[in-house]
Amino acid sequence: MDTRAPTPPKPERRPHTHEAHGHRRADPYHWMRDDQRSAPAVLAHLEAENAYTEAMTADLAPLRGALLDELKRRVPPAETTVPIRIGPWWYSTVYVEGLEYPRYVRGATAEICAGPEPETLLDLNALAEGHAYYAIAQWAVSDDSGLIAYAEDTLSRRIYTIRFKDLRTGELLEDAIPGTSGALAWAGDNRTIFYVRRDETTLRPCALWRHTLGTDASEDVQVYVEPDETFALYGLSRSRDKSHVALTAHSTLSNEILLIPADRPEEAPRPLIPRRRDHRYQVDLHGGQAFIRTNDGALDFRLVEVPLADAADPTKWVERVPHRPGVFLADAQIFDGFVAVEAREDAMTGVRILDRQTWAERQVPFEEPVHVAHLGLNPEQDEPTVRVGYSSPLTPQSTYDYDPQTGALTLRRRREIPGGFDGDQFTTEWVQVKARDGELVPVSLVYPKDLKRDGSAPMYLYGYGSYGITIDPDFNLNRLSLLDRGFVIATAHVRGSQARGRRWYDQGRTLNKLNTFYDFIDCAERLHALGFSSPARTVAGGGSAGGLLMGAVVNMRPDLFRAIYAAVPFVDVVSTMLDDSIPLTTGEYDEWGNPNDKQFYDYILSYSPYDNVTDQVYPAMYITTGLHDSQVQYWEPAKWVACLRDHQQGDAPILMEVDLDTGHGGASGRFKRLEQTARVYAFMLSQVGDA
Repeated sequence: MDTRAPTPPKPERRPHTHEAHGHRRADPYHWMRDDQRSAPAVLAHLEAENAYTEAMTADLAPLRGALLDELKRRVPPAETTVPIRIGPWWYSTVYVEGLEYPRYVRGATAEICAGPEPETLLDLNALAEGHAYYAIAQWAVSDDSGLIAYAEDTLSRRIYTIRFKDLRTGELLEDAIPGTSGALAWAGDNRTIFYVRRDETTLRPCALWRHTLGTDASEDVQVYVEPDETFALYGLSRSRDKSHVALTAHSTLSNEILLIPADRPEEAPRPLIPRRRDHRYQVDLHGGQAFIRTNDGALDFRLVEVPLADAADPTKWVERVPHRPGVFLADAQIFDGFVAVEAREDAMTGVRILDRQTWAERQVPFEEPVHVAHLGLNPEQDEPTVRVGYSSPLTPQSTYDYDPQTGALTLRRRREIPGGFDGDQFTTEWVQVKARDGELVPVSLVYPKDLKRDGSAPMYLYGYGSYGITIDPDFNLNRLSLLDRGFVIATAHVRGSQARGRRWYDQGRTLNKLNTFYDFIDCAERLHALGFSSPARTVAGGGSAGGLLMGAVVNMRPDLFRAIYAAVPFVDVVSTMLDDSIPLTTGEYDEWGNPNDKQFYDYILSYSPYDNVTDQVYPAMYITTGLHDSQVQYWEPAKWVACLRDHQQGDAPILMEVDLDTGHGGASGRFKRLEQTARVYAFMLSQVGDA
């Protein structure tokens, strides 16, 4: 019997040097970059990485199988979302037992929609046949309820083809629009559709087009082209009052909303408020009025009301929700008699209701100490109730209707956990960690009630900390497999998120980015000091920009962690941000800084994970990527893994799993995606000694 350990792939080192600002960086694995994703040498290397990972974890196969069975058993075999009304119909999403994908359905009443025989609009299981990957980005029904447009991706590259179905006959129309971003919106004439095309090289969503049903896509009309390469067209929808098609051009710090009258689709779009540096806003239209969520004079946003025609004149604005420093106003939805707003304070979101006559407000009540409450789907402004989503680390995702007139909060659905879930076995709490500069970093935790705070418990410490995205302390079905095995689950709400408002984000981007990494390290140290776990029992994890977080902290403090899980990690930051042909680069200069400027080059170079790997003992690492990833190109983690192995001074394995069929989001099926979770959890458990 051959008992020798498997040998990791040893890719060829080919001399290559990057030069900028008089500084030279050696990059011996630059050859792994292949924009076509078909080079034989690259594919052979990625397949060798998969073979090595499989060999190194072969003894975990029984555990992986058990975990996968466990994860699948927790998924409700059949599920139906609470119906929502759009026009005269009620719509819902249905999962059928044993199938990977949902059906989109509707009924003339909520009862019919939720009943045994609703009308099927789209069956994604049928549409996905023959494809290793299938996803729909957006779908919308025409105003007369007779047509549905939907944007599908069969490669996981986030490049969508828009298709159409006649709901009266069930026939798929011949119209097909390839190469789109997935965003779409109907005009009011039931025959015109607006959509966004991507730049063929950078994949930046940059042009708004108009299509007329029954014509070839080659005849479509280009309506608007975004000239600024730091902006992208990420938002396209009908306004909630149905009066306009709204297009949003986004950059990191600014945005602009362009409106087209829904009943006059041939008109050119006009800006609601012309863009200006550092101004971000959102609008909901109602009765000729514009309700604008704006950061004008309000770092954490405020809500103002103004006649639509005067929206660009701040002197006409009437303030409805004032600015509250540190309380981030995240969303606002306007109804006939009230306004519903969603706000975040100390990493927890809540919903408030304001009466449109008196502007008195009340909080939608929830009592758990750690939770998240957010505005749900509320497409119709004449509804007397507001749909609210709710969950906590111990309460599965729940859907409520709140009645502002009576204060009644009605539970419409709580996700069922097959086999049950006893939340009384666990507890949640917040820990405020004093960072090295004195800021208090909130950490949300969930763990077994009988936990001994002597450092013996395993801990999974998760973080993200970029783009202002805050990781909500909500219910995670999969992590029950870790909780049941005694894990502490901790989420560090580090700077770069908006856990403590917009200031918290600004302190974690560009020339403040090191705060994100320092916060995470300080949180790990504090949790260890409090006895929740110890370095020998701690796994840290994060994905995408959270993978950057993992790469940075493991270079800085590898001694704090037994293992690292980095999913689709953004780790070759200097090279990527210097290459404006790569998707996302130009639009993210305000997030990371533009390294064409030496000040930003030097700062990014100081933390870029690939550029800071050194000879030291690294913990065990499990790194994932997808060949078709359009957000973080596969070659970043591939190069990083090779570099880590070159410098590893310890015995811990560094493994990479490459999904050759998918991209940034991984597998598309609800059960298929659990296979990777099972592999990652088995690796975690093996590293902390609980396999």
